[in-house]
Amino acid sequence: MTGEANESYTVEQTAVTKCPSCGGNAAFDPATGTLKCPFCGGERDIEKTRNNTTEHDFLQALEQVDHSWDDEKRVFRCDSCGAETLLDKDKVADFCSFCGSSHIAISDHHAGIKPALVLPFQISQDEAVDKFKVWIRKRYFAPNKLKKSYTLHTLSGAYIPYWTFDSQTDSAYVVKIGTYYYVMETRTVTENGETKQVTEQVRKIRWRTEHGRYREFFDDVLVKASRNVASGLIDNIEPFELNSLVDYKSDYLSGFLAERYSIPLKEGWTDAKGLIDRGITSGIYRQVHGDEVQIVSVSTDYSAITYKHVLLPLWISSFSFNNTIYRFLVNGQTGKVSGKSPVSAVKVTFAVLVAIAIISVIWFFFQTNQ
Repeated sequence: MTGEANESYTVEQTAVTKCPSCGGNAAFDPATGTLKCPFCGGERDIEKTRNNTTEHDFLQALEQVDHSWDDEKRVFRCDSCGAETLLDKDKVADFCSFCGSSHIAISDHHAGIKPALVLPFQISQDEAVDKFKVWIRKRYFAPNKLKKSYTLHTLSGAYIPYWTFDSQTDSAYVVKIGTYYYVMETRTVTENGETKQVTEQVRKIRWRTEHGRYREFFDDVLVKASRNVASGLIDNIEPFELNSLVDYKSDYLSGFLAERYSIPLKEGWTDAKGLIDRGITSGIYRQVHGDEVQIVSVSTDYSAITYKHVLLPLWISSFSFNNTIYRFLVNGQTGKVSGKSPVSAVKVTFAVLVAIAIISVIWFFFQTNQ
């Protein structure tokens, strides 16, 4: 398309609450944090609570099947990208908000574990569009005409599933600790065709082996529970500020999508344990003192493992340019944007030539001074 960008976009409502005044479908309003009716403007406050008992026992959860969210939601699956969207039982999905496909149908999968916490949207749809416009203006390697000739597609607010894990850890480790010492050594060198003896100070290292223990409690280790949102894009809009999490209420989902977790609890713990293990390694390096430290082995006991299913907010959309679709995400809490955009071969070539020229000039002056 040529000219101004097409800014026609909608949000597919997946959960609705009736307005007590006019009976219209009220939706969660990120600007006010209330349920707001788009017809009469009526607002209803949502009581924000944070229950300290929302942790759930991980080992116990592995022994029983939890379908606690089935009483509210049913699952729709996209045949194109595999995304599974959760809707109220009286709603029907017309298209997949993750890929835009209309090949979406009711799935026989259970909704699964009900979320314990949710991070409500704080960035409105209009604000998300504004953030996108700023982002696209800063695509310096994009073609010049991109800023005026892209077509913005449907902008959908979606809650993406995550797991958080807590665990007490107790690690036994073996490390090799190196201490520097110096000796004087004489060696034969050749300079300007002449051989001579040179005595110089040489650094050596003396190693010793030590055993020790490292203990740390890891709180709210966050891992994605979705395979359907491009990992590279979602990683680039993190982090989320988890201190704003509140107890799950369906009111927060009114007017928004929710994705069913595609990474099960057990696999989520495996991902979290990898992050915990890296934290343990860093902690051991901080605890052990030496000029050099090498970790030989670490054996860790994990206890008091608990988990939470949480929902975090994203605006999901795409834009088209020159018959190609480019996907982007907006963090629904912070407004940070991540996406793919076209690249101008001319601009990239020019930048490479400039870089080569600068390196050549630096090399020339270095050689001249030598």
